[in-house]
Formats: sequence, structure tokens, C-alpha cells
Amino acid sequence: MIENDICNTLPITTQWLLGSSRPIDRQPVLHVYLICCPKTGNKGTGFGISTGLIISNEHVVRGCQASDLVVVSSAGAQVKIQKCIPDAKRDLAILVPEIKIQKGLKLDIGEDPQVGQRVHTWGFPFDHNGPAPLFLDGSISGYQSVEGQKRFVMNGAFNPGNSGGPLFRIDSDEVIGIVVAKQIFPLTPWLSSALEVLKNNSSGLMFEAIDERGNKRFFAESQLVADLLIHFRNQSQVMIGQAIAVSELRDFLTSKSMV
Repeated sequence: MIENDICNTLPITTQWLLGSSRPIDRQPVLHVYLICCPKTGNKGTGFGISTGLIISNEHVVRGCQASDLVVVSSAGAQVKIQKCIPDAKRDLAILVPEIKIQKGLKLDIGEDPQVGQRVHTWGFPFDHNGPAPLFLDGSISGYQSVEGQKRFVMNGAFNPGNSGGPLFRIDSDEVIGIVVAKQIFPLTPWLSSALEVLKNNSSGLMFEAIDERGNKRFFAESQLVADLLIHFRNQSQVMIGQAIAVSELRDFLTSKSMV
């Protein structure tokens, strides 16, 4: 139950979201964070846990120091991060706020979800920048091992920007996984090599432009074509995503003495 005086201080979109959400979803909404790094242009999702830490994916914060990160709650408040502890193999990152968050989410200690079980996440896909997160749901399709790490394979619209978001059973507010990736359309070896040739070609008709960080770039026409093809391929939706099992997160927290 969210008290009225707290609700009245929230951004209007977050108030609307809480007002139309099930009671079981209200704590997850309040403990999901938008995570950006202007230095790299990376963007993703994170979530607060009951020990006062924020969890996300390593690839969301890759190339960034703690001071580079912009972390914003669904209440519209910016959270300053004093330390970032990444693990590239697990693709997880622990963010230590300057002031510990209160009443974060609990990690599920039950059995893994069964194939066919409905699951959902909250996050900031594509260019949605909140402050309120968006709800996405799907179902467990199977399991996959990535360098020995257990991952859930999900049938659902999990998109770029959802990375680092908490995964829940549809009827629970305890975290069972961390959204990490979406599947994209596969390419044949011939198409992959052709795209690589376009991307690496530096001759022909040349262009000059300023990128989103103000840096001057020179590139060939074929490189522009390759960038556009890669961009549209990455945005395509195959309706299959992956999530890291929460047991991997517990192991990571234990290894850093942060349980």
C-alpha cells in the first residue's frame, strides 16, 4: 500500500501507473531505475534490492565509472553512485549508492520457474526514459547455458533498454532473474561476411559528420549503409529474450560479501 502523501509527491505518470497497477506491482515500480551513461551512450534498467544496492547488467555500465552514471528512480529522483562493481562473465553489475536505498526488492529463494510459466519485467525499452517504467510480460520457453551460467529463455517483447531489469513470476514481487538480452534475426555466414566487409571499408564516397557526443567522424558510404543495416537488425523483434537466473546474482553478491 502506497500512502497518499507519498503518492502526491511522485511524477504524474508514476502516479497514473501506480493507480492502475495491481498492489503486488507497486513495490517493483518504485524500485526500478533508469540507468544511463552519457559517456558511452549506453542505457538500461536497474533495480534496488533489500540490502540497499542497485543491480543491473555489466554491459549497461561498461566503459563507465561510477561518477559517469545517471541513475533515476520512478519518483524522478537522481541517485548518486559511489561505487560500481562489474562482472563481465556473469554480465552483472552492483551499483553502490551514496545513500542506501530503502525497502528494496527481495530475491526469490524458491525453485526456478517452469516452462510455460508467465513472467514479467518493468523497464525502459528503446527511447522510453520514464520516469515511470513500462510493464512487459511473456513466458518461460526454456533454458540456456552461457559460459556455464544458467539463463532463462523467454517468449516476450524484451527490447534494448530492458537489460538489467528485474524478472518476476506474474503473481509475485520477488526477483527470479535479471533481463539480459533479446534474440535478433540470425544471419547466414555469407551475409555476416558481406556486412563485415561493408563495415570495414574505408574507401569510396566519404562523408563527414558530428556524432551524438560532439566528435567529428569521417566514414565511407558503405560504412553508413552497414551502420543502418546493423541498427535496423538490432531493432527487429523476434519475441525471444534471455534472463540471468537469480541464483547467479546471489553467488555474485556472496563473492563480494554483499549478501
